This record gives sequence, structure tokens and C-alpha cells, in this order.
Amino acid sequence: MRYSSDEGMKRQKVSASAARRIALAAQGFATPRPPATHTGSLKRAIDRLGLLQIDSVNVLTRAHYLPLFSRLGNYDSDHLDGLAWGRKSKRGLFEFWAHEASLLPLSNHPLWRWRMARAAADDGDGKNKLHVFRREKAKYIDEVRRQLADRGPLAASDLDSGPLGIGKGKTGPWWGWSDAKFAMEWLFFAGVVTTATRRGAFERVYDLTERVLPASILSLPTPSAEEAQRELLRISARALGVATATDLRDYFRLGVADTKARLAELIEAGELLPVTVEGWKNPAYLDPAARQPRKVEARALLAPFDPLIWERDRTHRIFDFFYRIEIYTPIAKRKHGYYVLPFLLGDRLVARVDLKANRANGRLLVHAAHLEEGVAVKDVAGPLREELRLMADWLGLEGLSLPRAGPLAQAWQRKQRG
Repeated sequence: MRYSSDEGMKRQKVSASAARRIALAAQGFATPRPPATHTGSLKRAIDRLGLLQIDSVNVLTRAHYLPLFSRLGNYDSDHLDGLAWGRKSKRGLFEFWAHEASLLPLSNHPLWRWRMARAAADDGDGKNKLHVFRREKAKYIDEVRRQLADRGPLAASDLDSGPLGIGKGKTGPWWGWSDAKFAMEWLFFAGVVTTATRRGAFERVYDLTERVLPASILSLPTPSAEEAQRELLRISARALGVATATDLRDYFRLGVADTKARLAELIEAGELLPVTVEGWKNPAYLDPAARQPRKVEARALLAPFDPLIWERDRTHRIFDFFYRIEIYTPIAKRKHGYYVLPFLLGDRLVARVDLKANRANGRLLVHAAHLEEGVAVKDVAGPLREELRLMADWLGLEGLSLPRAGPLAQAWQRKQRG
């Protein structure tokens, strides 16, 4: 099927259930977990997703580890560390701002150079905090770059409190960042430096990009901004399966005008098929190569920053599942808990659990387990407990501490007594 325009055409209709299965298949949930995993398994999963979001919250484990567990099961997270921050010759990922701070396939580095160039040229929002800092502290940033060139990998704290002391005693005007942190982050966003490694409480250690990334990657040709944006939208479409323009734009946080222009080009080329999805208010677009399985038999706990559910309006559209992370909600106003993971069973989100890894006691704490309305306890209790046990094993925890209140908790208690 090929379209020459998105205007005045008859759109293919997609049922709500088919859209849900297409989305799950695109995210890797329509195939069984592999019996064993290795670095290649991780690379294939990340290539499918296009990125892993990084977040500082460590209630359970760092956010970038969880999407791979959801899809692969009990994998070795050291393999992901090696791909992200290992030896130069072994790297397969790099860090950059995509959908927030993200780990991205190294082969896609050229697709982000237009964004780096715009940042370096201050070609964007003139009120952006990093751009304001660049204009006000250009000489300071240049000095930080010279220190990196001379001394090798450095964290912002090395400049704040180290023997150089060039950032000592200076506090940036926003976010509580020091001047050294702002300088490093501007250089990072402009592509001059990248993350060499992480240390301590996940602190970013920076170095010049040419010293971190392989020469074979740096020598790849740089596409035009337009072609890079088209390719990023292709990746988004493959990862989402079926999506609105907003869904596609949000995946890599592309600009509204850029997305509108590139979408029109992809539609005209037949690389995206305009469709109407049952129950969706806005037009949608289907990846022509998207799998359309008749049935999905998935079982997974999903992190709040998993690309299947990170766009909350899309999650509600596809799964009829209203989800908000309540980390920043006052305790008295929380409905489901602090760090809540939805539970995917089959092709539906059927429950949500508030989890914490208590490493001191070797337990996975299940503070609460909430069953979705209309879902039978008997269908969920067993599979959810199995998945919680698998997660505990993956995290190196010895056991589960289950809640006492609620239908799921009562079903688990009956099982233990029986």
C-alpha cells in the first residue's frame, strides 16, 4: 500500500486490540524470552528499542537496566555496563540527550550530530539554561575543555574540589549545579565531550569524544539534519509499530516543525501508512513492516521509564490504563505507591506493584499490589508472583516480602498456607 499524500485519502482502519498487539510486538513482547542471554541479545533488544532512558532513581535498580529485564528475563547487567562504559573497543552504546538522558546504539551517533551542532551554534531557544550559561561563561567553558584535554577523564566534582579548583566556591544559578557541572553539560550537549564512565553514585565522568568513541564511528559520514530526522522517525515507527505524530515526535523529542515536515516526506515515500485506530482521536501512522500478531502472550514488570509506557497518554490510549509515577506526589496523596511498576500479562496491563530492593536484608519488598478493575485474581496471582521471584533472583535478592492487604496479597497468603 502506497500513498502520495496524507490529505483526502482513505485510511486503513485498525482495531484497538490489533493496535495493542502491534505496539507490543514492536517493543519485543510478542516473542518468548531467550533461554540464555549474551551481549548480542542485549544489542539486538536495544537496537529494536532505539534507546534506553537513564534516570537517577535507584529504588529498585537504575532505570536503564529494567527494560532489558522485562524483555530478556534474568540477564547479566554487567554486559550492559560493558556496552555502555567498557573498553573503547568493546563499546556498543553512547550517552546523549534523546528521550531525556539516554543510552543509544553507537552506530546511530551520526544521527545526533545535527542536534550537537545546533547546541554548539546556540541555534535554538535563546533562553535555554545551557545556552545562557555558554554566552555568559564562554571563557570558563573553554578552560574546562583545556583541562579535560590535558588531564583526561574528569567529573564536574573534580573541578569543584580538586587541585585545579576552577569551579570551587561557584554555584550555578539553576538546578543547584556548579559552574563546572554546567560547563561539562554544555560541552556534552554540543558533542565535544561524552561520558567516559560512571562512578560512585552514578556520577558522570567526561572526556573528549574522540578519546572515548572508536575512530570507526567518528569517521562515519554525517547526514543532513533532514535525513537524520527522517531516520530517527523511522526508528521511532519501528519501535512503536503504530503511533500518532505526537508519539513519533516524543520518542526522540524532535521539534514540532521538524517532525511535521519529515512525516510528510515519509508518508509520500510510502514509509509510513496513515491509519485510523479505533478509539484514538488523532490520526495514526503504521510502520509498513510492523508485525501484526493474532495473539501476544507476554509476562513482564515494566519500569516507569520503559519505552512501552513512558508516554502516559499513549499508555492510556492503548491499554486503557491510567498511569502516573508518584515519586513526586506527597505521601498522603499517593494512590498506588512510590515506585510502581505495571504488570503486563498477555496483551493487557492487569496490575501494578510498588517495589523496593532492600539490599541490606536481601529482600524484594512488595509494599503493595493493586489489581486492575475487572481482572480476575486467579488469572494474575500466580504469574505475578513468578515474575516477582524472577526479578528478585535477577537483582541478587534472596526472597520476597509480600504485602498483607488486597486481593492479590490474600491469594498469595492462601497459596502459602495451602
